[in-house]
Amino acid sequence: MRFKLLLILVSLMTVITACSKEGNDEENNEPLASEKSVEDNANEDESMEENHNENEEFEDTESAISLEDLDPIPTDVEGLASQPPGPFANVDNIYDLEEEIEQAMQDIGPMSENPTDKEYELYLREMYWLLAQDYPDPQDVIKKWEFASFGDPDLPDSKFHFKENYNVEIILDSSGSMANYAGSQTRMDVAKEAINNFLAEVPEEANVSLRVYGHKGTSADSDKELSCSSIEQVYGFDTYKEAEFQEALNQFESSGWTPLADALKQSQEALSEFDSNTHTNLIYVVSDGIETCDGDPVAVAKALSDSNAQPIINIIGFQTDAEAQRQLEKMAEVTGGIFASANNEEELQEEFNRAELVLEAWDKWKEDTMYDIDVEETDNYFDILSISNDWYFTTLGVSNNLHSLSDVLEGLEFITFEQKKELQNRINTVMDEIEEVGHKLESEMEELSEKSLQEAKELVEEKYKSQTSEE
Repeated sequence: MRFKLLLILVSLMTVITACSKEGNDEENNEPLASEKSVEDNANEDESMEENHNENEEFEDTESAISLEDLDPIPTDVEGLASQPPGPFANVDNIYDLEEEIEQAMQDIGPMSENPTDKEYELYLREMYWLLAQDYPDPQDVIKKWEFASFGDPDLPDSKFHFKENYNVEIILDSSGSMANYAGSQTRMDVAKEAINNFLAEVPEEANVSLRVYGHKGTSADSDKELSCSSIEQVYGFDTYKEAEFQEALNQFESSGWTPLADALKQSQEALSEFDSNTHTNLIYVVSDGIETCDGDPVAVAKALSDSNAQPIINIIGFQTDAEAQRQLEKMAEVTGGIFASANNEEELQEEFNRAELVLEAWDKWKEDTMYDIDVEETDNYFDILSISNDWYFTTLGVSNNLHSLSDVLEGLEFITFEQKKELQNRINTVMDEIEEVGHKLESEMEELSEKSLQEAKELVEEKYKSQTSEE
């Protein structure tokens, strides 16, 4: 009996102990105040660490790429024309490049919650240089305009090209033998008449010169020094004026020796200021005899032909003997000029008439050049229209892609909706500036074209008169 009572007591105690333990376990599910404080502090530290890591990540981003690492967006012609195209230039659809854009934007990372102007500018530059396009360079068009040159480029020797200025010099033998008759007139009178007729037909823009030699002293040995030094430019370089030219013709007669070589030397000195780059230079030598003043006219003629003036030297032998003709022919040969023999008044005039064909060709060149300038004006208009259109559509393409890129960046959570709106406002401001640059460029090119074409016409008309002067 006692054993049974003891067993029941033990069982009751076991039950009571179990119930007490269960109740304590339920109470222990709520942490103590001190335990709760420790746990809260731990959670707060973890949250602060996460925020710190995020801030540290943005700071790392700023240190990895800053405004100094990205060029400013150009808003002038030179900067836009020289900018390199970006990796996403001229893409058809920005929205198809999310992965590539996300990868490209890793160096800058998501925009901070409260971005500064500096951060917006950083994002805008990054976006621009990803999409930058190749603008047309107006200098290429301007260089093409400048490259247009005068003259016939098909001729192998540049001295035969027609240039902006045209100079004609007649070198006339006034030695004693020119007093001999050629028909009813002296050789000198025939030559003067032919020369006068010839120069009267030159284009009014051309500059003419008349140089005579041997017109002082006599053919006597005692007058050799005086006569051999008597070389004079009696007219020019100037446009042909009939009264003044007649006065120049009437002031000398044939009389002395023949310093042909020294006459050519003086011609070379006078023509040295008329460089062949901008001048077509023609020399006509009219002579009836051989050099008699101990010079070497062949060597001097060669040096004159090779000088910076590079004149075309044509020689007319008027009733020459065999020895004089050989010398004159040799002069023409070494200079690449033409030798023509005239035995009478008609033949001499015929040779000058043939020379007029050269002048007529030059006159036609001028007319053709004026026509070419009119054609060039039309070509320039289309050049300007082309570059203006290219500029406009390039700007429009970049602007559209920048707006599309801002949408993509919002979708990738690099920026918020409000940040996108602010970026788009800044995009519009920059692209408006670039568009205005395009309008200004078009106006400046129109002014340049008009000015250059007008100047070209004036140059053709004036033939650089200001660069030619009387000796």
